Amino acid sequence: MLGTLLWYHGVCGNGHLDDRDTMPCMSTKITLQNNGPIRIEGDFEILDPAGSRFGLGGRTVIGLCRCGHSSNKPFCDGSHNRMGFSDTVTARELPPPKPKL
Repeated sequence: MLGTLLWYHGVCGNGHLDDRDTMPCMSTKITLQNNGPIRIEGDFEILDPAGSRFGLGGRTVIGLCRCGHSSNKPFCDGSHNRMGFSDTVTARELPPPKPKL
C-alpha cells in the first residue's frame, strides 16, 4: 500500500473523528479519469504508511497513479499515456460489506 488518503467530505466535529474532531469542514472531490489517474480536488492530505504527510506544495488538485508506471508514485506523471493504459470507469453500486466475524 502506497499510503493513506484521508478523505473528509463535508465532515465537521461530529465526535467520530478521534483526535481530529476539531478539524474544520473539508470538501473533497475524487474523480477516476478514463484511461488515466485518480484526480483529487479540494482540501485533503496524503500520508505515507508511517503517517508522514506528503508535501503537496499548496496544491488543491493532484492526480494519483492508477496505471502503476509512474516514476513519481503515488502521483501521476503521465506515464499512462506513454504506456497505453486503458481502463474505462463507470460508476456502480458496491455490494454491502461482508459482516465482520
